[in-house]
Amino acid sequence: MISRALPARSALAEHWALSNEVVFLNHGSFGATPRVVLEAQSELRARLESEPVRFMLREVEPLIDASRDSLAALVGCDPEGLAFLTNATAGVNTVLRSLDLSPGDELVTTDHEYNACKNALDFVAHKSGARVLVVQLPLPITSEDAVTDAVVAALGPKTRLLLIDHVTSPSALVMPLEAIAKRAHEKGVDVLVDGAHAPGMVPLAIDALGVAYYTANCHKWICAPKGAAMLYVRKDKRARVRPLSISHGANSPRTDRSRFRLEHDWTGTSDPTAAICIKHAIEFISRLWPGGIAELMQRNRRLALEARALLCLALNQTRECPDDMIGSMAAVRLPDRRGTASASSIIMIEALQDRLFEAHAIEVPIVPWPASPKRFVRVSAQAYNGIAEYEYLAQALKTELEKE
Repeated sequence: MISRALPARSALAEHWALSNEVVFLNHGSFGATPRVVLEAQSELRARLESEPVRFMLREVEPLIDASRDSLAALVGCDPEGLAFLTNATAGVNTVLRSLDLSPGDELVTTDHEYNACKNALDFVAHKSGARVLVVQLPLPITSEDAVTDAVVAALGPKTRLLLIDHVTSPSALVMPLEAIAKRAHEKGVDVLVDGAHAPGMVPLAIDALGVAYYTANCHKWICAPKGAAMLYVRKDKRARVRPLSISHGANSPRTDRSRFRLEHDWTGTSDPTAAICIKHAIEFISRLWPGGIAELMQRNRRLALEARALLCLALNQTRECPDDMIGSMAAVRLPDRRGTASASSIIMIEALQDRLFEAHAIEVPIVPWPASPKRFVRVSAQAYNGIAEYEYLAQALKTELEKE
């Protein structure tokens, strides 16, 4: 237990159920759901359990459709191509498992891609005889054009798919997605966007991007409950993208809904309340500032840039990318690790991350990149955060790094 007082959060923190005994600077990993959204989910769950058959067979479809329409309006896409899943990794797997790959086909990604999704690429490539090409994007990055040129240069006549982050997980870069997508299309390459962090963090217009596939989490910057995610499939690709679980929709005689909806909306019994609450979460974050979600995104970005600047100053580091490539997260380089990572969860945790939590009550990820002992500290900025929390982190990092 930390005896000293922890730094103040923003005045909006009252809307979240976060512990007052933790400095929470890691919204990017699992998000944090506001109280009002949790209350809406609890009410839906009580409604479900009061009469499960009525809810699941008679009431759930219009609730799901309303949430889908709300999300489609936010991310700028045709709701007919929008399916709900439990997380963005499931979206990546859904698309990859629907491809007909042959030996010699190439799947391209970058070395900033999320490890789970890179594993999915490797899995389908191994089974089909395709190969994965990884574009190296070493930091620091000097310009968006340098990123675009490096990615596009790897696309060749055998490239079947480009898997690209919208916002990278380990390095917190907002990728120049519009330029990359445009040039990939010119080369005849389909693009699958891993947009895990993007909705609610950066302006998004999926239809305008023209990408074949876009998957994202809604439990992160939209602040929906855990288990709320989306997969968008462009109209010309929908007939070939099947859900990971083939269920009743595969031979449903219904004609009032598309086969895409019938298959993806029902893959077996599960709790649909997280997806239904996406609408509630969007309504909540839209009310936080007079300018709606656009103002919230701008506010969070300013805070992330301010946090990066003070951490770079405190740790004598330089910025790793231009300001234009920062959203609501920022990564700052740390000295190389000297100790070992711990295995306190399924995802390896750096010892420094554990020390920050145990000695200073700070929850922030220490990210090995491109591989240990190289590492970053990655901070998130959400409506409940205040600048004093990052100042406190800077001092705690200096204290702990001096011990290494």
